[in-house]
Amino acid sequence: MSRYDREDVDALLAQELSGLNLSSRSVGSGMIGGAVTNWRELTDGEAAEHWQALRAWVEWFATRYNIPVSIVPDCWWRHGPLVEELSALHTAHVAAFDPSDSGFGPIGWHERLAIAIPRLNRSYGGGCNNGHKPTRPRSWVNATDEQEWEAWTTQAHAE
Repeated sequence: MSRYDREDVDALLAQELSGLNLSSRSVGSGMIGGAVTNWRELTDGEAAEHWQALRAWVEWFATRYNIPVSIVPDCWWRHGPLVEELSALHTAHVAAFDPSDSGFGPIGWHERLAIAIPRLNRSYGGGCNNGHKPTRPRSWVNATDEQEWEAWTTQAHAE
């Protein structure tokens, strides 16, 4: 790079940085966004706060993005896989719109949303249009023939 080119680059960089006030940005070694909710390990004492935050966000999200009831039903909170997907979207949304984000968070969140919509649809699967219909959870009780399992696991099966 010639000296003239370097001076142009330095001037352009100085111009770009002139409006930046580093002391006003929220920087630190802390986590961007909010904490992740691990629903499986949530205690009863922690539950109300997490559920209220998720409910407020889901109601805003479904309204703002015009998400149909066929994807997020009114009884969304009673469908475990849907709760997990919505919770993950909520956490990603909080992080994407954190004040310390460099500016790419919102577009990244919208890209993830486009990928998440079909997953939301699969997580719910419909059926609650006329009131909640509980999903019959999968059970492992008596699902595995223990003798067959023991016979199988005593061999490597590395054909």
